[in-house]
Amino acid sequence: MTPNPMPTKLGPGRSTVTEALLSVVRDPVGRLIRDWNWKSAVLSTALHAPIFFLINLSAGRKAAFGVLLTELVLRPLTSGIYGSLTEALRDAEPTWLAGLTASVLMPFANHSLELLVHGLRGTPKLAHSILASVCFTVFSTLFNLYAMRRGALIVGENQQSLAQDMRRMPRLIGGFLAAGPLTIFRLLKRRGTRAIPRRPEPGLEVFNKEDWSDAWTINTRSAGHRRNEALS
Repeated sequence: MTPNPMPTKLGPGRSTVTEALLSVVRDPVGRLIRDWNWKSAVLSTALHAPIFFLINLSAGRKAAFGVLLTELVLRPLTSGIYGSLTEALRDAEPTWLAGLTASVLMPFANHSLELLVHGLRGTPKLAHSILASVCFTVFSTLFNLYAMRRGALIVGENQQSLAQDMRRMPRLIGGFLAAGPLTIFRLLKRRGTRAIPRRPEPGLEVFNKEDWSDAWTINTRSAGHRRNEALS
């Protein structure tokens, strides 16, 4: 994989989202062409092409096979490039911003071209096809970023074989699906912990300035009253 020679604010191996995107702008050939993510191309084509085929099947087999052929030609070229762009964001921080950037940038770039190509060729169920493809792309892009941050579905340096990546899929999919609920649970637990007041230990009650003033007044009055009783 093409290394990033520019220093980053977050130290070696990490970068901000802006730095990650700038690294692509500075070296688009290296980042998007030489580091073309063939794994994303293969998996995306295998998943997207059937979606287009099934949605357009109601328009006839001939039309559906025409749409399928278009996806088999278009999808590997674009998905490999967009997979490389997602991979460029895998070390970017904060994680939520990298995910948001990928889930917005990828569908916009990907489906703008897809809409143009399928519109020109006259895909029968164009609106339904693009809508289903966009929804799937948002989900798959977030999953790809999640997997890439854990060393799967990457190309170049430190890559594993596609077979090794696929063996890790059940655990990666489970972790990805659980990530959202676990994050919400941790946030609620953290807020609940902050909301519970700390009970002072017996004899170590904490007073603010007014409390100390009132306590001093009460104690002074009590001491004076006891002296008056003793003198009488």
